[in-house]
Amino acid sequence: MPFLPRHRLRLAAHVMRHGGVVAYPTEAVYGLGCDPWNRAAVERLLTIKQRDVSKGLILIAADPAQLTPFVEDLSAERMADIHASWPGPHTWLLPVRPSTPCWLTGRFDTLAVRVTAHPLAAGLCQTYGGAIVSSSANRADRPPARTSLQVRLALHDQPDALLVGACQGSGRPSSIRDGRTGRVLRG
Repeated sequence: MPFLPRHRLRLAAHVMRHGGVVAYPTEAVYGLGCDPWNRAAVERLLTIKQRDVSKGLILIAADPAQLTPFVEDLSAERMADIHASWPGPHTWLLPVRPSTPCWLTGRFDTLAVRVTAHPLAAGLCQTYGGAIVSSSANRADRPPARTSLQVRLALHDQPDALLVGACQGSGRPSSIRDGRTGRVLRG
């Protein structure tokens, strides 16, 4: 396992627990994250991005159990396919639990979820103690940031913390598939 800056992870998790927004590297691009249960934090993240809440968001986790409070399991066969793709840059739309906040799902009855393979992003989820919001670190309809410098230049409303690290080199955002059917929505 690569070196993880534990003190930086603790600071970023502390910021999220107190309603802040954190930028961090993922498999392909820098992400913006926050506490998914904190409506004000999610609204601030959406304001930074200039993104409409109706579009819904993605949650990332260090392991599938961190997603359990938000989504319902599908059949054992479907869940086996989903779990076989994780960890990695594979996002799945799964049916939400009744308690899942509407500020995460937008206009949908599903939630986009992923178990990340990026060591810093996974370390952040582990240190935070659960799944976190993960949306690309850019304003809506602008190219995503792939470096910490690009995050600083692209976002005038800076995140409250920035975990500096390299993205893993994937040139594309994660694939998105419908968990119920396996249909690819974004390749």
